[in-house]
Amino acid sequence: MIDMQRAFRQPGEWHIPRYDEAARTIARLAAAGLEPIITRFIPDPAEEGSWSSYYDRWQSMRLDPADPVWNIELPDVQAHGSIDLPTFSKWGEALAGRIPVGDEVILTGVATDCCILATALGAADAGRYVTVVEDACAGQSDAAHDQALTLLELLSPMINVVKSKALLM
Repeated sequence: MIDMQRAFRQPGEWHIPRYDEAARTIARLAAAGLEPIITRFIPDPAEEGSWSSYYDRWQSMRLDPADPVWNIELPDVQAHGSIDLPTFSKWGEALAGRIPVGDEVILTGVATDCCILATALGAADAGRYVTVVEDACAGQSDAAHDQALTLLELLSPMINVVKSKALLM
């Protein structure tokens, strides 16, 4: 479950319009027994390299890593800890250690056109099969969401895009 945080649910520069729809689908998947691994985008105050320019664009998000805006905000799903990274991709040692090479990772969360896309590519590069649940993800806009899914579908069979009903059968 990628970055289902207050920063992306609440009104503001990083608001994801269909956040609550994705959250409801994630809750149904969790209730069906798919236990989520939760990730959070947490800014690095050092803003190394190009991150400084990124935060020049999004100055209102130059917030302390402990700010409540970075808290998980996912009604109906119990969060027990998280993998926190200051990068778009949440693929790294922590996830790799929990998902062996050749196994499947199922991605849900936000934003399809940023962190989902980056995480899917990283996991596929690392030899994992990736399933992106399209209705359990949301993007900056419907168009951006759809464009990201179209790109991801080009990488089948390494990355597959499905609707949640395929996992709930």
